Amino acid sequence: MRLDQAKRDRYRRIAKREGYRSRASFKLIQMDKKYKLFKPKHIVVDFGSAPGGWLQYLSKAIGTEGFALGIDLKPVKPIAENVKTFVTDIKNSNIEDKIIEMLPKKADVVTSDLSQSLSGIWELDVARQIDLTSKVVELFPSILEKGGSSILKVFQGEGFDALLDRLKKDFKSMIIVKPPASRPQSSEVYLLCRGYADRL
Repeated sequence: MRLDQAKRDRYRRIAKREGYRSRASFKLIQMDKKYKLFKPKHIVVDFGSAPGGWLQYLSKAIGTEGFALGIDLKPVKPIAENVKTFVTDIKNSNIEDKIIEMLPKKADVVTSDLSQSLSGIWELDVARQIDLTSKVVELFPSILEKGGSSILKVFQGEGFDALLDRLKKDFKSMIIVKPPASRPQSSEVYLLCRGYADRL
């Protein structure tokens, strides 16, 4: 077994033991442990939430007085009273209204682990993934609190630098993060942005 395979299997075993629905939970756990992203009472919107691994962790991190809203093309089985989900496409024209309707206020943090089914054509897969993430960014003026934060999965490739430049203008700080739970050979990274400045 290769080292990266053994690493993936280790996170799967831990996820199963600790009751998480996905090994991807540990990407968010590791980022939060290092960068202190979530606090009790936080409002969070999570894109690409199925099967619910990130929402499971968020539910604990934000506490009973917080609220997390999960959005995905696939349904997510119920998690806790402080978590709601709905099924839609990030490209749907009514998604903004639906999110606003379900949130008690604008989000303190927006998370996104969005990725489409991979075609195997690298340039196409990168372009599609960055487009999905860009759709999330377009929603920030309506759903993210001024001064808020975001954590966004992005594939590195064409369009990556343009997205970085855009986020650098919208946030006070932005860093590129690759948590240990990410596969070393994967091109995915996470953009951790803090201090949202709503310019609209």
